[in-house]
Amino acid sequence: MQLKQQESGGSVDQVSVPESRAERTEFTKQSSSLPFGQLVPLHSISGPTYVTGQLLVQQVAYKLSDKIFSYSPETFDLDVAVQDWADDEERNIHGYTTNVLPLQTRTGAGAFALGYMFSKDFDLSKRHIPQTLLAPSLSLRHLRSSLDQLSLLYGVSSPFVAHIAAADYSANAGLVSEYGSALQLAEELGLALVSSTSVYEAQHMSLFATLLAKVLPTLHIYDGVRTSRETVRVIDALSENGIADVYKKISATADGLNKRLDEAGKAVELLNAFNGELGTDYELFEYTGDKAAEVVFVVFGSVESQVAKQVVDALASKGVKVGAISVRVYRPFVEEAFLKALPESVQTVAVLGQVVDSRAVADASVQSALYADVLTAISFADKWTTAPAVEDVKYPAAESFTPTSFAASLSKYISKDPSAKVEVQLSQLDSVGQYIFWDVDDSVSAVVPTIISGLLSRDSTNNVYVSESHDNLVQGGVIRTDLRTSKKSIDAPYPIEEADVVFINSEKLLKEVASSQIIKSGGKLVVNLPNFKTEDIEKRIPAAVRKDIQSRGLELYILDSAFSPAFESNDSAARLLAELAFLKVAKPDAKPELLQKLALLEGTPPSVEECADELEKALTKLEVPEAWAETSEEAPAPALPSTLKTTSFVPFEKKETETELSVSDWHTAAKGLLFKEAYGTEITLRPEATVKTYTIHVKENRRLTPSTYDRNIFHIEFDLGNSGLTYKIGEALGIHADNDPELIQEFIESYGLNGDELVQIPGREAGFVETRTVFQALQQNIDIFGKPPKRFYEVLAEFATDELEKKKLVALGAAEGAEEFKKRSEVDTITYADILEEFKSARLSFTDIARLVGPLKRREYSIASAQAVTPNAVALMIVVVDWVDTKGRTRYGQATRYLSRLPVGTEVTASVKPSVMKLPTRDDAPLIMAGLGTGLAPFRAFVQYRAMQKAQGKQIGDILLYLGSRHQREEYLYGEEWEAYLDSGVITLLGAAFSRDQPQKIYIQDRMRQTISQIMKAYITQEGSFYLCGPTWPVPDVTEVLQEAIETEAKMNGKKVDSKKEIDRLKEEGRYVLEVY
Repeated sequence: MQLKQQESGGSVDQVSVPESRAERTEFTKQSSSLPFGQLVPLHSISGPTYVTGQLLVQQVAYKLSDKIFSYSPETFDLDVAVQDWADDEERNIHGYTTNVLPLQTRTGAGAFALGYMFSKDFDLSKRHIPQTLLAPSLSLRHLRSSLDQLSLLYGVSSPFVAHIAAADYSANAGLVSEYGSALQLAEELGLALVSSTSVYEAQHMSLFATLLAKVLPTLHIYDGVRTSRETVRVIDALSENGIADVYKKISATADGLNKRLDEAGKAVELLNAFNGELGTDYELFEYTGDKAAEVVFVVFGSVESQVAKQVVDALASKGVKVGAISVRVYRPFVEEAFLKALPESVQTVAVLGQVVDSRAVADASVQSALYADVLTAISFADKWTTAPAVEDVKYPAAESFTPTSFAASLSKYISKDPSAKVEVQLSQLDSVGQYIFWDVDDSVSAVVPTIISGLLSRDSTNNVYVSESHDNLVQGGVIRTDLRTSKKSIDAPYPIEEADVVFINSEKLLKEVASSQIIKSGGKLVVNLPNFKTEDIEKRIPAAVRKDIQSRGLELYILDSAFSPAFESNDSAARLLAELAFLKVAKPDAKPELLQKLALLEGTPPSVEECADELEKALTKLEVPEAWAETSEEAPAPALPSTLKTTSFVPFEKKETETELSVSDWHTAAKGLLFKEAYGTEITLRPEATVKTYTIHVKENRRLTPSTYDRNIFHIEFDLGNSGLTYKIGEALGIHADNDPELIQEFIESYGLNGDELVQIPGREAGFVETRTVFQALQQNIDIFGKPPKRFYEVLAEFATDELEKKKLVALGAAEGAEEFKKRSEVDTITYADILEEFKSARLSFTDIARLVGPLKRREYSIASAQAVTPNAVALMIVVVDWVDTKGRTRYGQATRYLSRLPVGTEVTASVKPSVMKLPTRDDAPLIMAGLGTGLAPFRAFVQYRAMQKAQGKQIGDILLYLGSRHQREEYLYGEEWEAYLDSGVITLLGAAFSRDQPQKIYIQDRMRQTISQIMKAYITQEGSFYLCGPTWPVPDVTEVLQEAIETEAKMNGKKVDSKKEIDRLKEEGRYVLEVY
């Protein structure tokens, strides 16, 4: 595109500076996503004005939308302006206040927006009005299912646009501009994807994306880490009326598009109409560089596009045959437009494609999303006799390009010597003043560069650019601010590499960052050294810095902010002193009027004159000794970073320490997630669990008994996916079940809790806590519907304020209340929730509930499958536990009900528990198995495994399977499978006992006794193993049958044997195994 940015001059005097909400005596920054950190009235965005890209995105979203669904993490502040405008009841172009809905990113995110758009109560007169979403790219994985549904139903939907700030958090690299998820989502779901390549076009592309949403659901993506947060002056920002006019005119064009055009054709027509209305020349694919380029780079992304354009143009001006294509509209990918943008001379197309991390870069099997599209387009093109080579130049999302690093990546393509360094001098920076401020983020002077930049912006002949980054892992929090000034518009979305002045406000940073190396030769370094003494200079300035200062002719200034005790103790004075010191060094010809404006900005004594007098004494230009050039050290100085690894958008809140359980807020949780190292945060699956847990998904959930039957026995099977869960035959699966959400909500409402508040609950390790919402804690952690022990009544009595309630609680907790306690526990099945409802005066805070109520325990179920047979699945057979209590309420077992209602696809947290149920070491050892009801589960796994061995040609032992239940018609569990195994010769004997299908009851021990001869052969003669799984009641009767077999066999062989001792021996050998409950 190339929208011309005119040179500023005195004639441009209508530039607007953000208006503050009220006069303040002290400057405060409200958000890094706002220009100069300040809120801006909606009406003030017009013509030449200072903005950020994020502000312009919000302006368009607010003016055009019915509702804005915001999934902004709190510190990201993607919605801070729209929320402010909504609070002020600013109207959109449709005549009413846009509804801004801040929402939380979690699984199923986006469902709220879908529910609104497709609600039967939706006002159809608003169907043509766009619905907008604001989110970072890290939210896309959670929005996927909702966007998928929206794409399928888009024919009857409102226009929908999502403005996506490319920002994700990497544990190793901090905040990164991540585009890959958006590209992948757009391709897979058929969404449009539009990119803003700079802050100057953020407003236009937000508007175009909203218009394109009339054709198909649209994502508008832009750099969310740097570009969208830079404060710059945009000469021709559209006003509220300008946005309304453009939108209405192009909307009419969109509504009148030829219905026979495909989506790509409609996108082209819309862009042409858009250019015609605004007088711009945006293209789907924008080429820059030599017209006869032999190497062309294809790039996507805000910083990538601008850096590529500037570097390629600089090289092309020197005769290098190189070009670059910036992808503005990735979807629909119009191949004809892409091929048209490529010069016929091209021999190599290098696709700069982003991938997840450095491992993906090294993995030859991984391709970038952009590469696949480019390769396809060129492979099927007939533009060339010999098609150009296409290469995938992958880079990790953590890589942040600068002109220097981008030029280095070109060397193998444009130089005969790939190892040769490509030098690039960007002419646009020749007349730009470049200044860097380093400070710790809790310094009173941390806002100095913002105040100075705001001051300089008041000169209409200046263009000011401000960008800041935070690293909360260095010195407890470091902030770097880049300030550029120029007579022309500046588009430099990358860190300053050659500064005119570097200001170090904290001495300790001299050992943390490369303070002098990023100063251009002959530049200036200002260091704040309180209580400075000339003789201590070599102790306080590191040797490497001293040597660099001398060798490159840098000027060194020392600011002694402690020179005057009065100034040192006055924060405003100390800050004003730092501001004046910078202006004196960087702008020595500054006019007195500028200093007076500075005084007004600060608004507090002492006066500028007083500070100026003190500055003469506190600021010293130091003569640099020639000896510094020869400085040597015993050990080489470590390489220090010249830029920060951005880990946050806000300073580190050092005063916030959570040592006790407390109800907290989302801000605290967000910091814990973003700044894991600083907060000691670990992100784990169910961190409260003391075992290794896995996420698996429901694959099948079917009832085995008829729906009319009073017992709900069901088979549930899980897909293991890539969870890593493995299990052995006979082991149990631990299910970490949730409490019923409906019951939780009822309890929250009846007890007067806020389900969205955060609570910190005890962790599994001493001294650690986990953060949950109140709702999550009750659903996943606290056994609020469990049976309380006697001790709970005793402790609760301490909270009771009603004397009668206190006495009753004390009695229930004492020996005298034992009988009543037993009735409550075993007959009434009273829960913690029941007790809290009953004894209302014993009011517990939620932190007390989290402390006193027992934790939810996992429930374990015997596994009904063999992983060797079903390697990616695990199956269970479960009966839903239910009963009616003394109050007539139907109660359910927490875990069995949870599992019975899970739909296919649901995520479940599980773990594995070892079991005594193990197969014999000999494959030909017989198995005698007795299972009652769901006790058959592990035997299904045993038989599956033996069937697999038999199919492999192995010799397996006899299998005697005894099963017991009430009715064959209703409870012949896995009956068809047993019959099939019997027919195929896997099972030798099937003894089924259905106790109530005949007048006389037949139990499992009766079937065993009827076949005692076969048990004798398999168990004693062939040294088989016996297993019983199910309830405890049949154990004596079944054991008696085994003893009879032992005694009978001994008598037949003329031996004497003590059958009880023999059972004990078999138990020790692992041949008599019980798993009963």
